[in-house]
Amino acid sequence: MDVVIKIVGIVFILVGIVYLLKPDVMKRLIEFFKKGKRIYLAGLIRLALAVIFLLGARECDITWVIVVFGILFLISGLLIFMLGPEKLRTIFDWFQKQSLLVFRVIALIALALGAVIIYSA
Repeated sequence: MDVVIKIVGIVFILVGIVYLLKPDVMKRLIEFFKKGKRIYLAGLIRLALAVIFLLGARECDITWVIVVFGILFLISGLLIFMLGPEKLRTIFDWFQKQSLLVFRVIALIALALGAVIIYSA
């Protein structure tokens, strides 16, 4: 299971690199999830990641870090379902208006989180 968690960390790093080089990709992804009920797909992905991280934490080198990520994924997945698409569209609209610098900072955060996940697994 720790291999799966490392793969998730690698995906975070790859996504961070793409967002760093092409921040408009993040804006297009947000636009994709804003339509209809697609935001629930993001919620399901986050809940699946929570299950993977929480079940696989025991096999990892730094268990508590993976557990924290699992809990954060769980909370964020549940929040998506609790807030609903309308409230999240408002948040997405605000987020899309931010400068490219903000998107690049988020990309750097994704890179760092991916590195921490890989190191901890």
